[in-house]
Amino acid sequence: MDKKDKIYVAGHCGMVGSAIVRALRANGYENFALRTHKELDLTNQAQTEEFFQEQRPDVAVIAAAKVGGIYANNTYPAQFIEINLAIALNTIRAARMAGVKRLLYLGSTCIYPRMAPQPIPESALLTSPLEKTNEAYAIAKIAGLKMCQYYRQQYGLCYHSGMPTNLYGPGDNYHEKNSHVLPALIRRFHEAAQNGASEVVLWGTGKPLREFLHVDDLADACVHLLEMDNPPDLVNLGSGEEISIRGLAEIVAKTVGFKGKIVQDTTKPDGTPRKLCDTTLLRSTGWKPKYDIVSGVANAYKCFLEEMANGTIRM
Repeated sequence: MDKKDKIYVAGHCGMVGSAIVRALRANGYENFALRTHKELDLTNQAQTEEFFQEQRPDVAVIAAAKVGGIYANNTYPAQFIEINLAIALNTIRAARMAGVKRLLYLGSTCIYPRMAPQPIPESALLTSPLEKTNEAYAIAKIAGLKMCQYYRQQYGLCYHSGMPTNLYGPGDNYHEKNSHVLPALIRRFHEAAQNGASEVVLWGTGKPLREFLHVDDLADACVHLLEMDNPPDLVNLGSGEEISIRGLAEIVAKTVGFKGKIVQDTTKPDGTPRKLCDTTLLRSTGWKPKYDIVSGVANAYKCFLEEMANGTIRM
């Protein structure tokens, strides 16, 4: 990838896309072709092809997707497979037709089987059934990464994919019901500290283990892959480290200044006991994250407060 290349980042207004644009700019890339969802509907084939033909970007990063938690995935599977399949097909196909020489497609580690070995290697893909609650989203993402793999195989194009683990950081969603675990904990402990609450209740035993990656580390990994001459077809994007939900809650509580008790409601479910991706392949390329979980949560909380103050927070 050359510093003069024109770069298109799909989904640049979201947490992931905006972080990738920041990272690219920090590394000296300034030639962007960017469109908001209102300006360009990636589920519309004609609009997508027209954009690529007009702009002729050299590089494309596909970070746009319809995403949601377990409830949304399980309730609206038709929309999740339809929208994400359309985005993958339209962008990757239009990129090839317009002569885009480099494309990075982003998915999620939920593409792996429900009973995948832990840590999850890239080779686990398609070896056994998916988790039913997000099967529709996963199938769409698998189609996109396979499309990149086959385009590379048949056309010789450097189209490749990255599968991020649980992400957090600036631009995250802190919605009371629809946010993921780490932003949900930041908001809950922040409000408890502000209100002088004596305790915060966590669901389950607190024992399940989860992996987290700061979104700026993800973006840095994406730039690293884009600058490689021969990146892997598919690579896990994670920290390679895990922490219990209870341990995470304690870090968040200390970070926000909550002095009360953390109480476990063991009548509530724990969810999957462990979900960790194998980052051996990513680290073999010479990349490693800058943030550990303590410094990452501190940065995320700082951004949370700034976004609260300037009115840009997603809640």
